[in-house]
Amino acid sequence: MTAFPSTDDIRHAHDLIASHIRKTPVFAIDGTELGLAGSVSLKLELLQHSGTFKPRGAFYNLLSRDVPEAGVAAASGGNHGAAVAYAARKLGIKARIFVPDIASPAKIARIRSYGAEIVVKGERYADALELCSAYQTETGAIGLHAYDGFHTICGQGTLGLELEQQMGPDLPDTLLVAVGGGGLISGIASWFDKRVKVIGVEPNAASALAQALKAGGPVDVPVSGVAADSLGAKRTGDMVYQVTRDKIDHVLCLEDEAILEAQKTLWTRHHLATEAGGATAFAALLSGAYKPETNERVGVVLCGSNVDLDKLATLTSQE
Repeated sequence: MTAFPSTDDIRHAHDLIASHIRKTPVFAIDGTELGLAGSVSLKLELLQHSGTFKPRGAFYNLLSRDVPEAGVAAASGGNHGAAVAYAARKLGIKARIFVPDIASPAKIARIRSYGAEIVVKGERYADALELCSAYQTETGAIGLHAYDGFHTICGQGTLGLELEQQMGPDLPDTLLVAVGGGGLISGIASWFDKRVKVIGVEPNAASALAQALKAGGPVDVPVSGVAADSLGAKRTGDMVYQVTRDKIDHVLCLEDEAILEAQKTLWTRHHLATEAGGATAFAALLSGAYKPETNERVGVVLCGSNVDLDKLATLTSQE
């Protein structure tokens, strides 16, 4: 096993989790709607179990590590916790999930629906992580980090492997990926290893990876904005930083208004219900923050669907 995820590590992860996850579809949309000449490929990972890409990493952790009788514990803004709870239930493992007060009611309800114990406490993800760490020390439960872990990054990297299997020679030249803590983009970039230009997209109000790359290492950043419950990592991880520093092209940062417009457009034009974080990568194209070259094939990962439907209804009814 290598210090950082290799393509062989990701293949192994894929073989292990393939029977437990969905092979999510790729959907082509007319790029002229975005002012582009060609088509745009959307990887519909929002259709994954529990509503995000995160079961990939959760299943690989639980299937490849020794899990004690105390089970597993995870701190989460919501989506990671739902994925761990889902995977734990499927594998018959006890799970306790710690989420901050800012976690959306929809995500808290989803975690509870999978039968995990849940603790809602603390203002931000970092507070939930501290409580989770204390619980692990007390009980011996293993921890599943939301993004900065070898097994987590390998599991998320299976999305890149799957996309290449699906698209073959039509694989995008450029792939836009939303970034919170950075586990997904680290896994995808580890798989493609610069064969595809991988670009991260973050909210300006929660730009942990962009600030880390600028500073030369992970730094604490303020977290707020419409996508804080899914892309609101206070600090990117050491492994995430090391991988992305060498393997991604760059990171774009967007204002909340662009993200909300993308969320609205995905529903009204394409009938895709995404949370704000799930629409963030698409917002880079819709807003013009990323302008493809002529004939450049572009892919976008739509990574999350755990949206409060009342909020989505309000957003899409606004003129």
